[in-house]
Amino acid sequence: MHPSVGSYRKEACLLAAIGNIVLVMNAIETTGVVDAQHQLRLDKPLPIAGQSRVRVIVLVPEEADISEAAWTKTAATSPAFDFLKDAAEDIYTAADGKPFHDQG
Repeated sequence: MHPSVGSYRKEACLLAAIGNIVLVMNAIETTGVVDAQHQLRLDKPLPIAGQSRVRVIVLVPEEADISEAAWTKTAATSPAFDFLKDAAEDIYTAADGKPFHDQG
């Protein structure tokens, strides 16, 4: 659940350990732009009382779509699919299916 804070969403409460000190950090999602001077400008002021040091993670959209070749190579080499290399996962043979001939 994301309780709204104005036009912001409070995303999470994080615990960060720095040495023997544990900090509680609240995550706030908002939007903004990076200007010509490469400075981040938020669309609206943050709902934070007073001056405070913060950590920032910037998510930047891709300039262009990822090519099918790049996507396929990434998926094929991803360790997420390593389980498919197990012989126990190879349960089908060429005789199990019917040929598909694209008519279009």
